[in-house]
Amino acid sequence: MNAREEILNRVRGALDDVVQPDSAVDVPIPWVYGRPTAMPDILERFVEMTVDYKAVVRRVPAAGVPEAVAELLGTAKVGSVVLPAGLDDAWRAAIVAAGIAVHEDEPQLSHKELNAIDAVVTASAVSIAETGTIVLDHAADQGRRALTLVPDTHLVVVRADQVVSDVPEAVGRLAAAVTGGSPLTWISGGSATSDIELIRVEGVHGPRTLLVVLAE
Repeated sequence: MNAREEILNRVRGALDDVVQPDSAVDVPIPWVYGRPTAMPDILERFVEMTVDYKAVVRRVPAAGVPEAVAELLGTAKVGSVVLPAGLDDAWRAAIVAAGIAVHEDEPQLSHKELNAIDAVVTASAVSIAETGTIVLDHAADQGRRALTLVPDTHLVVVRADQVVSDVPEAVGRLAAAVTGGSPLTWISGGSATSDIELIRVEGVHGPRTLLVVLAE
């Protein structure tokens, strides 16, 4: 007996007592798509996984978001930002008060102009605790995709009620954006890739620095 025949015989032996050849019918597993995955503390898990991707996370009360945004930008030595048209007015005012130069995207800035700007500040659509992923659906408070891909630093504000447990739950929340034809950007830490020699290179496909304000 050769190795192939031995393996097949073992498989046949293991299946001797199976009377239903369709495994989906033989052992039905109840599943509700989009249901939450149980975890002790969803926000703590989100912070843990996001920090694991080398992002900086600041947890603040909702009222403290403007101050946190300005402080994080200052700590990162950001001198200029581009802001989406629909960004919260209080966040915008705090950035201006911090002496940071603000650029608008109306009319749309060229890629060369965006590349000369230090950072972008946006809101977000959904965040995933299990993977530390932030998803943008590019609503008015997030701007078009180029804004979040070209500048070297991205500061994103995540509301606590936007954090879900896992990818299926996130996809359920994003259904309206998908069916409406909105683009989605999934962000797990700063942009990083490795070449054939496994040398890590940051900032090639998007911002190399990710700053997160978690509003609770």
